Amino acid sequence: FATKVTTLGGDEIGSGTGIGQITGGMRPNDGPQKVNTPSKEIVTHLPPLTDPLPNLPEAVYAAPLAESAITKVTTLPNGLRVASEPRYGQFCTVGLVIDSGPRYEVAYPSGVSHFLEKLAFNSTVNFPNKDAILKELEKNGGICDCQSSRDTLIYAASIDSRAVDSVTRLLADVTLRPTLSAQEVSLARRAVNFELETLGMRPEQEPILMDMIHSAAYRDNTLGLPKLCPVDNLDQIDRKVLLNYLKYHHSPSRMVIAGVGVDHTELVDHVKKYFVEDKAIWESESLDDVGPTQVDTSIAQYTGGLVKEECEIPIYAAAGLPELAHVVLGFEGCSHQDKDFVPLCVLNIMMGGGGSFSAGGPGKGMYSRLYTKVLNRYHWMYSATAYNHAYADTGLFCIHGSAPPQHMNDMVEVLTREMIAMAAEPGREELMRSKIQLQSMLLMNLESRPVVFEDVGRQVLVTGHRKRPEHFIKEIENVAAADIQRVAQRLLSSPPSVAARGAIHNLPEMSHITSAVSGSGRSLGRRLSLFK
Repeated sequence: FATKVTTLGGDEIGSGTGIGQITGGMRPNDGPQKVNTPSKEIVTHLPPLTDPLPNLPEAVYAAPLAESAITKVTTLPNGLRVASEPRYGQFCTVGLVIDSGPRYEVAYPSGVSHFLEKLAFNSTVNFPNKDAILKELEKNGGICDCQSSRDTLIYAASIDSRAVDSVTRLLADVTLRPTLSAQEVSLARRAVNFELETLGMRPEQEPILMDMIHSAAYRDNTLGLPKLCPVDNLDQIDRKVLLNYLKYHHSPSRMVIAGVGVDHTELVDHVKKYFVEDKAIWESESLDDVGPTQVDTSIAQYTGGLVKEECEIPIYAAAGLPELAHVVLGFEGCSHQDKDFVPLCVLNIMMGGGGSFSAGGPGKGMYSRLYTKVLNRYHWMYSATAYNHAYADTGLFCIHGSAPPQHMNDMVEVLTREMIAMAAEPGREELMRSKIQLQSMLLMNLESRPVVFEDVGRQVLVTGHRKRPEHFIKEIENVAAADIQRVAQRLLSSPPSVAARGAIHNLPEMSHITSAVSGSGRSLGRRLSLFK
């Protein structure tokens, strides 16, 4: 359509788009004003843009290649596994996932993994100091990190994908040929000690409480061994202890080298060169035969029980929050290879939770049970959060709550009631919301390249292959209300585990909690206490 000129009276306000004129203002009375208005006259014979152009070839859109969704795995003769997945982009993530962690420290002073985390990316046989390692990374726009969990130790680096040779050489040196000088071990000891002191001064108690609930659930075995180095062990861990641990736990059969955004053949060639042909430091250096000579292969034994610590917990002085007491109530869950793993993850999302001052909509879990039935109903509850820890042979499902010390008894009762209520049939809308939220979280997390690296490494370490996200999306979709009830009843059939910290003089007796759970609350009226 075209436009045509319309004339206005001299005293009318022009609303046109004359160049050099002020739009919409009073104009001098120097003749008719011009305004552009749509015309209904057809000025072109070309078809409108809503119609396809004749004789134009149909557009062909790009589609993902089949090989772009395949995780390739190669097992070398010495047992070392190399896994990779292609990914578009200039940068890649390469690293190692090692079957190592605090659960294997039963014959060592607890805290070895904590030390190794602090000693990562220090001097090696081919890199004289940490600065040389960082310089090598920065030359290719790279960053590095090391994280330990209860059953894995991860070394990883994100770097330009053209520098795969460089990052593979660096990772091989860091994991197989660290020098662990006396000065570095001393600095790591000070760093660990500083971290322990800092944890004791922070109002957030989650790291300490997670250690305590695992200690209660798996008393004196495997997953119950502390992740945080005990203060008494700081001086017991030295170079000899660390090298002895590395010798038996950093073996090829316990490692997976994973890469995301790299060529698989190229990665395998570099791994052969730096991880197989070059020897580890404990093979070329004679070590004293001090300490264990094999890896602990014990299966985790869930015991249940109570671990508590009466102490003063720092407060948020600036926020005006009161002193809080903390409690964690847990039950035996399932391993990540169990058929109930996905239903238990849905139940975890359904319970949800968070802090009293969280803000957001359904996507942030504000419709979860611990919000609607706990935080929104009891003004003295400051936080209530559900956790689901899954390992190769067992799992731990727990709820962490915090409240002022005078409400400790009531808080434990409220959390116990919610645990018991999990066995009731969930509503259709509640179940659907939890499933969609879990699917959304899974897919959003896997948009991050480092997360994909960790997922590939962990799955290949345990099973030798990687299940695609589509598999888990389908599994989540198939979860029914009966599955939620079944896994909840499975949780409640195990002995409870309790961890408490702070001013906990009002903590109910363990026997009361156990009897309340075993009775499943069937004979309790609405106004009757579980613990009376």
